Amino acid sequence: MKYLIKNATVVNEGDCFEADVFIADGKIAKIVRKGEVFDAGNATVIDATGKYLIPGIIDEHVHFREPGLTEKADIYTESRAAVAGGVTSFMDMPNTVPQTVTYELLQQKFDLAAEKSLANYSFYIGATNDNLAEVAKINPKEVCGVKLFMGSSTGNMLVDQINALERLFKEAPCLIAAHCEEESIIKRNTLLYKEMAEKGEIKADATIHPLVRSAEACYQSSAKAVELAEKTGARLHVMHISTQAELGLFRNDIPLKDKKITAETCPHYLFFNNQNYVDKGFAIKCNPAIKTAADQQALTQALSNGLIDTIGTDHAPHLREEKFTGDYFSSKSGFPSIQNSLNILLLLYRKNIISLPQIVNLMCHHPALLYQIDRRGFIREGYHADLAIVDLDTTQTICNEDMYYKCGWTPYNGTQVHSHVTHTFVNGNLVYENGEFHEEQKGVKLEFRR
Repeated sequence: MKYLIKNATVVNEGDCFEADVFIADGKIAKIVRKGEVFDAGNATVIDATGKYLIPGIIDEHVHFREPGLTEKADIYTESRAAVAGGVTSFMDMPNTVPQTVTYELLQQKFDLAAEKSLANYSFYIGATNDNLAEVAKINPKEVCGVKLFMGSSTGNMLVDQINALERLFKEAPCLIAAHCEEESIIKRNTLLYKEMAEKGEIKADATIHPLVRSAEACYQSSAKAVELAEKTGARLHVMHISTQAELGLFRNDIPLKDKKITAETCPHYLFFNNQNYVDKGFAIKCNPAIKTAADQQALTQALSNGLIDTIGTDHAPHLREEKFTGDYFSSKSGFPSIQNSLNILLLLYRKNIISLPQIVNLMCHHPALLYQIDRRGFIREGYHADLAIVDLDTTQTICNEDMYYKCGWTPYNGTQVHSHVTHTFVNGNLVYENGEFHEEQKGVKLEFRR
């Protein structure tokens, strides 16, 4: 199928310009600048007048829950939500059932995605204290990275033995994506606040979450990971940075291509702060916890000053009964967000906090560069035609009923936004169009230039 996207404002590589984009054979075949003459033949024309064309978003950080937890979400449902939000590629985490800690289980997830996913995909292999031989089997040209849990409730995937950590940092064949929270601090705080709740001194509600999973826990663990990476020369990406203190661990005085230690944050750390626990409650309980307004402000500033390199969603659905039944100590951490991530970032754009090219850098260009993804993340001739058309002049209210998530809810319920994705192309296939899905073609496995 051939398409000609006409009269778009293209946002790409630091620039905004008017152009037509011709898609053929799954690739961006021609970028036609304003004033140039081009014959697209019998291509299907999509008029993007007044709208913006961006590269498809690459979400490096999702939990699609398949296999084993498909009552919450699955690859099919969440990839539908992804493309509705302009996300054309995702990288899924290994804490499923069974946990993806062997090469064989990793291949099984690739097989599932080939059958089900509307977006392009890759999967992390999870590190444990004793699976380095499995990690060593992966082909870095086919697997996005190794996920390292240095904290959080992850069962056997918590890597806390220093010998195992040092070996992993020395021998990992590709990028290490780390969840950094110091487990000993979290356990100490959990016991403290549980005792206080039992005595009636505090309420076991969502407001204690950033006290239990504290800024200290985040900083100590991130600092340890950065120290190990500096010692070994490992390629480290610290995920979901949530505190101002952690930002001091990263550099902004060198180009992204020269960085070996990089940082990600998520839309919820930019949009919410600890005051929102009062009205949102367990809906915004996630790990690491959403912290203070000062942390929120520092993270927002870091989007522009180069200390934050990428934005991923940490999309992590749970059923309503797992989130909202019971007290703090029984409520699950995590929430769905992939369908809403671009609209939330565009709210910052409307407030003149961040520019459109900066959003594209953080959500499209930088993930492609950081993970060395082959021919994606940019609007360039010869690249795969992963694209999203965005209307920036439509006011709507996010509501649970409009979500494509299997769990059927969002913490952004009731938020007014002023944008929406009208069309999403994956590998040159129009998969989403004004609320309708075209599911004949599936996404493909991401390839990496390593």
